[in-house]
Amino acid sequence: MAITRLGGANAITGTIPQGNISNASLGAVTALPAGVGGKVLQVVAAGGFAQSQTNSTSFIDTNYSLNITPSSSSSKILITACGTLDNQASGNQGKITINRDSTNIGDATNGLGNTYAAGSRVIATFSVSVLDSPSTTSQITYKVRYRATSNYVSLSDQGADGQMIAMEIAGW
Repeated sequence: MAITRLGGANAITGTIPQGNISNASLGAVTALPAGVGGKVLQVVAAGGFAQSQTNSTSFIDTNYSLNITPSSSSSKILITACGTLDNQASGNQGKITINRDSTNIGDATNGLGNTYAAGSRVIATFSVSVLDSPSTTSQITYKVRYRATSNYVSLSDQGADGQMIAMEIAGW
């Protein structure tokens, strides 16, 4: 069947002869071409973190941490962390960020996520993610850090467990 143009510049109908394309359908594609990244190479998870509390207005370490050793220096590491954050005073904010060893890879001022107490107390969940390019094959420690803006905040409050996941993704 011939290809027919109907109306506008992008309105095309018809069938491309099978001999003109290398794979007759998407179902025939079995692998990505060489050099295309994105494959998950390893996953490391940690959880069951104990509660901690701070009134520091500077980011401080928590016990949310995990280690991963990339298999290639071109790999990316996708870090996700989730848990609960308890703001204990009106107008207070709890801010969360992630560090690779001693380097902040999130937002060093505002964090990757925050909770805000408009009333006297707010307990909220947080979930933050960051894609890192560590350029190393040495072991890396990723950790969640947090801070308050004016009053106490608690991490993993009310016995809620937090989790962290690190996924090594083949570089692209």
